[in-house]
Amino acid sequence: MRPQSKKIGACLLAGLLCCLLHAPSALAWPVAGTDSSGQEYTIDQRPERVVCLVPEISEILFAIGADASLVGITHHTVAPAAAAAKKVVGGFFAPSSEEIAKLAPDLIIAADLHQEVRARFQGKCRILTLNVTGIDSAFARIALLGRIFGREEAAAGVVAENRAQLALIAEKVARIPAERRQRAVRLMGSDALLVPGDDSFQNDFIRAAGAIPPQFGKKGKIVAVSPEEWQRFDPQVVFGCGSEQPAILAEEGVREVSALTNNAYLSFPCDFTCRGGVNIGNFVSWLAARIYAEEFSDQEAQVRPDQVLAQRPVALDLPYVRRARIVESSIRDFPNRTLLIDFTTPQSILSTLEGPRAAVLTVGNHYFPAPTWGLGHAEGIEGLRNRTHAVLGQEREKTSLLFTGADMENLAISRQSFREMTVHALVTAGVSSNAVRMARDLGNYYEPGTINVLLMTNMRLSPRAMSRALISATEGKSAALADLDIRSTSLPNLQATGTGTDNILVVQGEGKAIDNAGGHSKMGELIARAVYDGVLEAVARQNGITRERSIFARLAERQISLWRLLPEELAQCGLERAAAIAAVERRLLAPQYAGFMAAAFAASDAEQAGLLTDLQSFAEWGRVISASIAGSDPGAAPNRLAPGGLPPVLAIAFESLLNGVCAETAAQ
Repeated sequence: MRPQSKKIGACLLAGLLCCLLHAPSALAWPVAGTDSSGQEYTIDQRPERVVCLVPEISEILFAIGADASLVGITHHTVAPAAAAAKKVVGGFFAPSSEEIAKLAPDLIIAADLHQEVRARFQGKCRILTLNVTGIDSAFARIALLGRIFGREEAAAGVVAENRAQLALIAEKVARIPAERRQRAVRLMGSDALLVPGDDSFQNDFIRAAGAIPPQFGKKGKIVAVSPEEWQRFDPQVVFGCGSEQPAILAEEGVREVSALTNNAYLSFPCDFTCRGGVNIGNFVSWLAARIYAEEFSDQEAQVRPDQVLAQRPVALDLPYVRRARIVESSIRDFPNRTLLIDFTTPQSILSTLEGPRAAVLTVGNHYFPAPTWGLGHAEGIEGLRNRTHAVLGQEREKTSLLFTGADMENLAISRQSFREMTVHALVTAGVSSNAVRMARDLGNYYEPGTINVLLMTNMRLSPRAMSRALISATEGKSAALADLDIRSTSLPNLQATGTGTDNILVVQGEGKAIDNAGGHSKMGELIARAVYDGVLEAVARQNGITRERSIFARLAERQISLWRLLPEELAQCGLERAAAIAAVERRLLAPQYAGFMAAAFAASDAEQAGLLTDLQSFAEWGRVISASIAGSDPGAAPNRLAPGGLPPVLAIAFESLLNGVCAETAAQ
């Protein structure tokens, strides 16, 4: 071989070895096995067009970086923000086979209940069912999906992170004596005593949290228990998902247990409690910390000392900024993250948490995670400040921090410029649990920071300009929430103007003197624009909420459920309740009906504000919609919904959809 040929051959061989070393997934196929339905499968190559009907598996695919293959999801998959770009094929309980077919999938990931989908696509498309029975099987499923999609390393990382969280909790609860272990049960129903079966992965969550699950001698995902069985178990902790305590817990024969006597009903986000996916470690940590808040608050019982673990730089181009960074720390045994910005010279600041301060050398925003929210309440905000400053090695007299429950991993840095002026807004935001509409919501409690904004410019703001900046920033934040249609958590018929725990910190800065940052000033405009963009990005990163989200997500944000609104027996309708709801959902997949509902949202907001008083025109539009669905005018809707369950405009909209669906069925 010629020297040049040898050189080329060596380069080709080196290149091949490099590819193999950096792409181990290329050796993963075929992947073969038997799925949860008993079907054998062999997957020879990475699936390219996947419709996933199981929300927790969709979330896994996003987490391991396999979402490029994902073309269809159910509307129950709401996070991350990238989910808004995927085609919605219906809900988890009743996906549309027609919409699935339009996507021409080469793989459908289904659950046991998707029998209609299975019948439609069996033999035409590979269908995979991957159930979980416990935490270990949930992790095995993540690893399997990593192999199927050539993302083994990413999948292994997700599993390792979750196992590390579980190991920490196991070590913490191992220190709690057996006689102090709590009996805990997950409640699955609102109007009935429904709980997970003995073989459910949800009882595995309880065991991993160091508590004692029930053994009712019944297997299955959801089983019914009698009040007598309930009382014999006598739970000390009852938990569920959603913001409201289930009505069944107030009934005689149910409420007479230790948990309810001691007000120990705990509520968590549904995508944590109901899913054996990427958040197992997070949920078990949160559950354990709520059940054992007293034990976890004891600093002497910590597994590891409070300490800084790592830090990474943050780019922030301002001449008076010496350095900016995210500091990762362990406080109360849980991972905290802090944005810290050090100045070259002392700065005056104006903080809505601390008021005006001078000679500040460091400002920041500190994230403490959900498991710690209920710990150390006796210490108050001052205790939180003192402990955080001590761990970070920051002097209280020279440091000003905001505090937030929004993860610093989801920090948004927004920049706006005009000629020589530049504004930086560093924003964290979460709106899923305590969004409020000021002037209507009640101020019942206080927690530090949800939407937090740090404002920094390359100008020198006067005290007047700094105070005006607070108004411009607040209006920019409220405009972003309005354009996203964020709803008040406690009054979901109303748009939110913020959350109950928002804070802003303005740095005086250095440069040309600025004495006005209000609405008619260029500085005020830049501040509002920077905050607006930052809030949009931070909400998308933290909550997965974008303008592009589905109409179903917006219905859920309004806490609207046809299951609650419709009676079991529908008057003058040839469909049972479940079938009618599925039919309405399928209609809302079509742009013209989704658009009608979106218009109903806007009209309802106007009616709630007193700007729309005559609903006759909207009712006429509703009749047009009914006729479009039914194929002919079905006449006036017979008011199938419970009175008062919805604002008037939305009641008209849903009655119109139901009227059309029922008339269509009757005509068939």
